[in-house]
Amino acid sequence: MDRVAGQKSALHYLFPSIEPFDRCLLDVGDGHKLYVEQCGHPDGIPVVVLHGGPGGGCSPAMRRYFDPNHYRIVLFDQRGCGMSRPNASVEANTTWHLVHDIEAIRERLGIDRWVVFGGSWGATLALLYAQTHPDRAAYLVLRGVFLMMQRELDWFYGGGAGQFHPEEWQLFSGIIPEDERGDLIAAYGKRLFGNDISEQTHFARAWCRWENALATVRSEGAHGEAPGQYARAFARLENHYFRHKGWLERDAQILEDMPLIAHISGTVVQGRFDMICPPRSAWEVTERWSRGELWMVGMAGHALSEAGISEQLVRVTNAIVRQATKLGL
Repeated sequence: MDRVAGQKSALHYLFPSIEPFDRCLLDVGDGHKLYVEQCGHPDGIPVVVLHGGPGGGCSPAMRRYFDPNHYRIVLFDQRGCGMSRPNASVEANTTWHLVHDIEAIRERLGIDRWVVFGGSWGATLALLYAQTHPDRAAYLVLRGVFLMMQRELDWFYGGGAGQFHPEEWQLFSGIIPEDERGDLIAAYGKRLFGNDISEQTHFARAWCRWENALATVRSEGAHGEAPGQYARAFARLENHYFRHKGWLERDAQILEDMPLIAHISGTVVQGRFDMICPPRSAWEVTERWSRGELWMVGMAGHALSEAGISEQLVRVTNAIVRQATKLGL
């Protein structure tokens, strides 16, 4: 799909807000407890929602992409963020801990196979989970694909995206001494993990502002500052994961391992003008995935809340309902 989405709000396409029928703090070991909630139909099609970041946390709006009469919707806050505890912690917090956590949640809830729904970093995690547990993912719904590749980090933190938003790039890079600007991820890391909490929060807000400023296709820059606690968790976790390249063994690991999920069907919804996760990654994933379908939304950027992206995601989740028997759900 390559079209102009129009001016309708994303809310026009979403299902009404629903409240969870179950909430818990799940102890996954290593001192971490994850906030997990379920909503919708207890006997519906199970779907797990993987939020972005790392460190973004879930929001009530994420429940609204699924018809509550047909879906059993599972949301959780990944280690260190949202209502999971401890907040902003990077101890025992790696990609592979999160893959383990997803499987622990599935087992705890007695779910055999489920739809895996993730955007941005959530798409990264969805692909890695499916490649690790290919018998448990019945269908993948991905948005704004990020593959944890060096080219993607260089684009967003090395000045590529900054050529389109020079004023925001100046705010982001300008608070770092000039001799450290060759590696802004490392430079921010020194400050996000320093001993001064106020300094951590200051640089965390700058980190968040840069990302938020580029989130939508009609962005005119960031407005306001992120709350301190949220910003600190988000920035520390993202920086921690990016400095370690997601603990992947190879730069193109996800692409190279696509044959592991050749039997799984899925849909990728990608904004044509995504400044945070450029469309090349989404295109390359589906080029290597015979059962993967790519929908390129013409006038959209990165955010889940973009009207064209929300519209298409709801179409996909409704289509899964119609295919449930065929998918074994």
